[in-house]
Amino acid sequence: MLMTIVFWVIVGIIAGALARAVVPSAEGQGGWGTDLIIGLVGALIGGFLFNALLGHSYGGWVGSTVVAFIGAVILLAIVRAFSRRRVV
Repeated sequence: MLMTIVFWVIVGIIAGALARAVVPSAEGQGGWGTDLIIGLVGALIGGFLFNALLGHSYGGWVGSTVVAFIGAVILLAIVRAFSRRRVV
């Protein structure tokens, strides 16, 4: 169980870094640390949802990273959409 959590943390950080490269950010909106944490949470949510919907986890580094990346991109895009600064 502990190794699974460590595995998802590592994959989540990788997915968070990849998601940060894909999802554009406005200037002054978070930093690398914030994006990696959001990516990690999104990766964990993506992995949990994938497991809940399909009844199994996606084994291996590549498959897990893809699932984590999708979850991280979705969560990062949601956070960015709600935290954009409006210019009036």
